[in-house]
Amino acid sequence: MDQRPPLSRRNLLIGAAAAFGVPAVLAGCGSGAPAPGGSTTGGTGAGAGAVTLGSNASDEVPKKSLETVLKGFTPGQVKVNTVDHNTFQENINRYLRGTPDDVFTWFAGYRMQFFAEQGLATDISDVWREIGADYTPAFKAASTGTDGKQYFVPFTYYPWAVFYRKSVWEEKGYEPPRTLDELTALSRRMKADGLVPIAFADKDGWPAMGTFDIINMRTNGYDFHIALMAGKESWTDPRVKQVFETWRGLLEHHQPAALGRTWQEAAQSLAEKKTGMYLLGMFVAQQFPEADRDDLDFFTFPEINPAYGTDSIDAPIDGYMVSAKARNVDGAKALIKHFAQAAAQNVATEADPGTLAASSKADTSGYSALQKRGAELVSQASHIAQFLDRDTRPDFASTVMIPSLQSFIDKPAEIDSLLVSIEKQKANIFR
Repeated sequence: MDQRPPLSRRNLLIGAAAAFGVPAVLAGCGSGAPAPGGSTTGGTGAGAGAVTLGSNASDEVPKKSLETVLKGFTPGQVKVNTVDHNTFQENINRYLRGTPDDVFTWFAGYRMQFFAEQGLATDISDVWREIGADYTPAFKAASTGTDGKQYFVPFTYYPWAVFYRKSVWEEKGYEPPRTLDELTALSRRMKADGLVPIAFADKDGWPAMGTFDIINMRTNGYDFHIALMAGKESWTDPRVKQVFETWRGLLEHHQPAALGRTWQEAAQSLAEKKTGMYLLGMFVAQQFPEADRDDLDFFTFPEINPAYGTDSIDAPIDGYMVSAKARNVDGAKALIKHFAQAAAQNVATEADPGTLAASSKADTSGYSALQKRGAELVSQASHIAQFLDRDTRPDFASTVMIPSLQSFIDKPAEIDSLLVSIEKQKANIFR
């Protein structure tokens, strides 16, 4: 069901199934009234008029980044409805069916296609006829619905990798592991040195998905992983069990009590030199003081199965869509054209060190060393996945995989019964 070609060398949440009502803060501001707690940015000159924007950029760095980007939007006033990232994703389905904002932040690939198929997004193929030359074919494919029309404008993306502090590793003489055995040996050495080897958090439900993704792709390859996400492979397959067995062997090296910890707290433990490494998206840099960001580096998750090596990574694409119920369609399209401009993305990647610009015309000369390394990692990957909760149905991700992965983290020995449960629930969802 995944129709995106892999983002290759040259080309480059959670929750449609929320079973509860939308909080007032996510009710949208389609009426033109300022959103509760929202902010107003942008010029007030003649043009498209007021545009409402539903944003999940609730953390300090991405929120300030968006505010800075919007200062360059002159056609009209933008009213931003900012909602906590998890709350936004958990309520997105009801939000889009209710009174959504004109434009909203979302994700490329399967997650975009799902809402486009539901008739909850506006066709922006006309916008793509203007901006298409600024993107590689792979980015366009990731923005295209199953009907061949475009519904999404890519803004930024970021790779997942294993991050660490260079100063700590230089002091201890650590080297990036190339195989799973070397990763395990390094973890044991870190323990002996008084470090928690692997920072880990899953209070919010989605971070553990990245660990599952990479172990599955390293063990069984990209094609199997994508087929599993599309409901075409069985969760009781021995290949899936092997993923959880491998993960269970690594859990002893992970930061304990992960279900009570946010990703920000885990990232801070890395910044504070309490943990040795952390598998996460490059946005981990947001939790480092600016003075320490040059000390942050990474390596790609090591090889498990030589047949696949390290050919695949997660590198999700974030961007913007126009809701089907947009009241100011012209203004909304003007805004997403602004987001598509290389200049706007340059501003964003300068303000947020954990992101890379999606536009092929963006100026990367000002990238930090970390950003340059991130772009290089993506360019060298043979296959790029969007992340578990973006490569599968949103209802499966939220109602099945979040509790299942948290159950595994809590009771890692109960793999067989867990996989039977996942497969049974999958069969009821993928009909």
